Amino acid sequence: MSETPNETTHVWCHKLRIAFFLSAMRHYRDALSASGCTVHYSELAADPADDLAQSFSQRIITDVQRLRPARLILAEPGDHRVRVEITETARTLGIKLDIRPDRTFLCSTEEFAVYAAGHKGLLLENFYRWMRKRHRILLDKNGSPIGGRWNFDKDNRGSFGRAGPGNIRAPAAFERDEITKRVCALVARRFADHPGSLDNLTLPVTRDQALLLLTDFLKYRLNEFGTYQDAMWTDQPFLFHSRLSAALNIKLISAREVIDATLAATSRRQLPPSSVEGFVRQILGWREFMRGVYWLLMPHYAERNSFDADRSLPAFYWNADTDMRCMQQCTQQVIDHAYAHHIQRLMVLGNFALLYGVRPLAFHEWHMAMYTDAIDWVSLPNAFGMSQHADGGVVGTKPYIASGNYINRMSNYCGSCRYDPKKSVGNDACPFSTLYWDFMDRHRENLQSNPRMRYPLKAFEAKTPTELTQIRTQAARIRERVAEQRVSLARPEAEIRSGQCTPREGKTGR
Repeated sequence: MSETPNETTHVWCHKLRIAFFLSAMRHYRDALSASGCTVHYSELAADPADDLAQSFSQRIITDVQRLRPARLILAEPGDHRVRVEITETARTLGIKLDIRPDRTFLCSTEEFAVYAAGHKGLLLENFYRWMRKRHRILLDKNGSPIGGRWNFDKDNRGSFGRAGPGNIRAPAAFERDEITKRVCALVARRFADHPGSLDNLTLPVTRDQALLLLTDFLKYRLNEFGTYQDAMWTDQPFLFHSRLSAALNIKLISAREVIDATLAATSRRQLPPSSVEGFVRQILGWREFMRGVYWLLMPHYAERNSFDADRSLPAFYWNADTDMRCMQQCTQQVIDHAYAHHIQRLMVLGNFALLYGVRPLAFHEWHMAMYTDAIDWVSLPNAFGMSQHADGGVVGTKPYIASGNYINRMSNYCGSCRYDPKKSVGNDACPFSTLYWDFMDRHRENLQSNPRMRYPLKAFEAKTPTELTQIRTQAARIRERVAEQRVSLARPEAEIRSGQCTPREGKTGR
């Protein structure tokens, strides 16, 4: 196992993300050693000049020379870049490389490829139903969906109303032990110029802690999760969400364990079908689908840009310095917790980037840098495909764009904002609303072939020429104002990362 410098800097990683990974790795190392395994482990040095290797390839070359193995055995990595790097290293060394399947998933990459070849087009809902049938999950004895419906998505869109979410039990949090304290001290010292804060490292870093977090979610949050999974509220980063994605993605627990525990909780007490099915859909459907798409279409998937977006990522994604209340709340939450739930990611942070015209790969690299649960296999199709629609419809059947009215309906952010979500022109016009209509204007031809955009386009076509001229003028002013902002960083390459995708290693064309 290797704490490799390049993996902390190939994107400008959030301090919490680095600390979370390193703490979990060191805890796992110690657990393996306690069980009798011999572990060859390389820690990051306090001083970068003392690192023994900068990359996985350098570390492997050193260890092969020292240990003289007959072959290398590797669990499937979560990043195409890493797979290319290790494969080419093994080839250079002339040593056999055996890549083993990742058994924490329910659909292997080979099985997904067979599924894709046998189906016309890739549609998440069809794949999800196939997985339900294949694994006999939430089906009655006749093979029909429990509750009479395959999908309760329409019941997953509740908002809190003026009363708000009320008193929500504080989420399970895990105190730092000595290992985590040492890791945080290292990160604070060595990665001081990286974004984010280390104040809120409360995620599980061991398997036992991950199981406790799962139990906490099932007992105290799952009941309300279904209704309010799309809702947002000021200064409430977690609400009824599980926060299990980070533990799942670094393999402290498996998808099968999470689903089995959820079904067992359902058998013990009556839970709303919208909550149970909605949560299972995220694990069994969405998560497995994203991974399948990633490995099926890489590396050329990352080269797509269906809207030819080419703008740099706005500075406020890194520092939360914006007067848009929704963006300030969500970006500050990411800075503080390296976390945002799926609607904040998709319909606030991703929505603005798409409407503004951010280069998709730049948005993906920010996503990779700033979230504890970000692994390339999930971040790329999620941020690049679903959020930015850069893949032209592989992951999502339509662009996920909305005006400020959607954010106003699903949150209380707009109530304390200087902008009016109902206005698209004027001094108090909401930038989301302005850029929404401007996006429709700029990409009308591209959108006309999408049947799911029929009604939004009809609303757009009702705009008068005078209204469109005003919207275009206002949108240009917004872009000028946003582009004037800069990120103040300690090193030049980090400033490049704030708006440009970083070069990729390996022969991937990325």
